[in-house]
Amino acid sequence: MTVTGPGAGILRRFLSIVPLLMLAVVWSRAAAAFEPQLGAAEPFSFDILVDKAKALAAKPYEEYKPPHPDLLDKIDYDAHWKIRFKPDSTIRLDDKIPLQFFHLGKYFRAPVRIALVENGEARQVVYREDYFTMPDDSPAKAIEKEAGFAGFRIMRPDMKTDWISYLGGAYFRTDGAQKQYGLSARGIAIDTGLSTPEEFPRFTEFYIAKGEGPDEDVVIYALLDGPSVTGAYRFQGRNSDGKGQVLTVSSRLFFRKPVERLGIAPLTSMYWYSETNRAETFDWRPEVHDSDGLAIITGTGEHIWRPLNNPARVVTSSFIDDNVRGFGLVQRDRLFDHYQDDSVFYEKRPSVWIEPIGDWGKGVVQLVEIPTDDEIYDNIVSYWLPEDLPKAGDERRFDYRMHWVSNEPFPGKQGHTVATYLGQGGVPGKPRPDDEVRVVVDFDGPMLKGVGRKDGVKPKITLSGAKVTRSYALPVVGTDRWRMIFDLKMPKKTETIDIRAFLDKDGKPLTETWLGQLHASEIAKMRPR
Repeated sequence: MTVTGPGAGILRRFLSIVPLLMLAVVWSRAAAAFEPQLGAAEPFSFDILVDKAKALAAKPYEEYKPPHPDLLDKIDYDAHWKIRFKPDSTIRLDDKIPLQFFHLGKYFRAPVRIALVENGEARQVVYREDYFTMPDDSPAKAIEKEAGFAGFRIMRPDMKTDWISYLGGAYFRTDGAQKQYGLSARGIAIDTGLSTPEEFPRFTEFYIAKGEGPDEDVVIYALLDGPSVTGAYRFQGRNSDGKGQVLTVSSRLFFRKPVERLGIAPLTSMYWYSETNRAETFDWRPEVHDSDGLAIITGTGEHIWRPLNNPARVVTSSFIDDNVRGFGLVQRDRLFDHYQDDSVFYEKRPSVWIEPIGDWGKGVVQLVEIPTDDEIYDNIVSYWLPEDLPKAGDERRFDYRMHWVSNEPFPGKQGHTVATYLGQGGVPGKPRPDDEVRVVVDFDGPMLKGVGRKDGVKPKITLSGAKVTRSYALPVVGTDRWRMIFDLKMPKKTETIDIRAFLDKDGKPLTETWLGQLHASEIAKMRPR
């Protein structure tokens, strides 16, 4: 089977859960610091890495081909998680950076070079098979003479959990404020959501140094290589237990080929169903998703919320902007009762916010939604797509901060969306029209407190492909929330309806802008049969 494009979700989901599975053993602090075998010292700096990436782009791309792919195939899901890193082999750059490694396997086929940086010099960590324990019958034993590291993770000082990991391709993630892994990030996305195969550049080299200031626990440098692009990355990471993590990212990109769709600061998540499309799914849990919406702050300061969908086909949505202030895939619903899953705790999954540094110019925040029928597939991708696409020989620079947190780091005072519901349109007690859909959106936030029924709050709705037959707004009894309700008459020949709506008072918006997208084929699945 050839896995192409964003549909490579099963691989992404596997990458997302393997580090968590490896935490089945509760680590204990080693009695003495472990001394790894290191290679010869060589000069190192970010500028040196940038020059290396630039020189690499001038050469033809060479894809890594494992010497014995059949042996790697045997290190499947079950075999891989049984390979455990020895806690006594943990490398400590200092108390904040206990470093451990991942083994190669079926889904992590290419070894990466990992080096430690100190005083302007880098020394490679030499792979040794005694870093790991594995069952006597493990298929990994057959490749130990040619094996290497698949990636790494940084543990917390108590050695019980890790807070950041890099594993597979250009993927990485942290566990957010509530110590629960969820969505993943990538260094770059190339041609996501197109009819042609997606390209997956990978990090081939890592250089790890301890932080130099109070806002920096660790600095991770990475070399990126792929058929169309090379790159040098610097991740300045800070972990704050209970608050989450901030990664300040500096990237320098060098293009071997033109790129049709360039995804900057890409995020990859999972959305199966929520209160919006619950009726489509036969599952005992009320909701299952790592993220429930895309949030954007535009260059003009408008706050936008786009609830996620699980469409019947791949859908790409573009939100045009100039110098976007930020965007992210967000998990707003934080109530356990809304998920009822006490094994994977979806209510604890992190949100990730991208904060551009400098002027990113004109472009679009793009959202790719892919059909899924299970939680094991990552089916949501978001990124920034610059208007000025690169050609062969071009160079690009993008700097940004990534906030791995529970809630958006820059909330507005206006009401924010807390729930979106769909139902049958019409009036109770009268025949319900088959071509009408009711949309209900709940808002909460500081500007809504104290606002009453007589204060003239009205929905403001614009849309394409349908007609509003009735609309109104009212406070939700016993809360400070407000509810916007409107019915849409959907023409039979219209498949997709785009809606822009918010609550207005005296000509001023009380809430963020809710951007909904309805698909007639999906609504048909939810109608009573």
